[in-house]
Amino acid sequence: MGEHINLANRSDIHLKRRLWHLLCGVGFLLVYYFTNIELRYFGFLSVAIAFFGFILDFRRFKDPVLNEKLSRAFGHIMRSSEKMGFSGLPFYALGVALAIFLYREEIAVISILYLVFADPIASVIGVHYGKDRLLPNKTLQGTVAAFATCLIVGVSYLIMSEINSANIIIFAFFGAIIGALSEMLGAFNIDDNLIIPVLSGAALTGLNSWLLIF
Repeated sequence: MGEHINLANRSDIHLKRRLWHLLCGVGFLLVYYFTNIELRYFGFLSVAIAFFGFILDFRRFKDPVLNEKLSRAFGHIMRSSEKMGFSGLPFYALGVALAIFLYREEIAVISILYLVFADPIASVIGVHYGKDRLLPNKTLQGTVAAFATCLIVGVSYLIMSEINSANIIIFAFFGAIIGALSEMLGAFNIDDNLIIPVLSGAALTGLNSWLLIF
């Protein structure tokens, strides 16, 4: 008998998972910014990762031995619900891919930034400091953290992109609200790795058509 693996619950702070979430996203963004590779190629790669992830999940559902081996290998970043359910990886990759293919490049990048930074930060703050519950597994403190993170990354991206518009702050402010609301939808059994970039991208596209930032 091998050593029993205790997988984390959604309500746990699970720092290793949050760090993995950040590192994957930051690594993607660094390669994108410091190479001449077009964003659409990262979209193709994300589709491949999502496809592989779903196939692997279906395979392990039917093979208890494989499932146990993968749970031991990746137990430090898995949740208990993922042992017999879909893992977050394919949804993360699919969310990134959909943002890239559905929206213009700037909107896609901002949406992915929301996913990379706001989701794990909101989770850590919500678990560690959350006192006022708004929805199941969502607190006021976590939502405020998501809003603040989205606002910071939005403003930072716009400034770094040298956007010359008087509406930058308005766009970043309402974008942050959109990002925070998207993160809250994870309370309704919708994978936030998928919903944050897709919903944020759609709303930011509408916002951009009004403010004409890009």
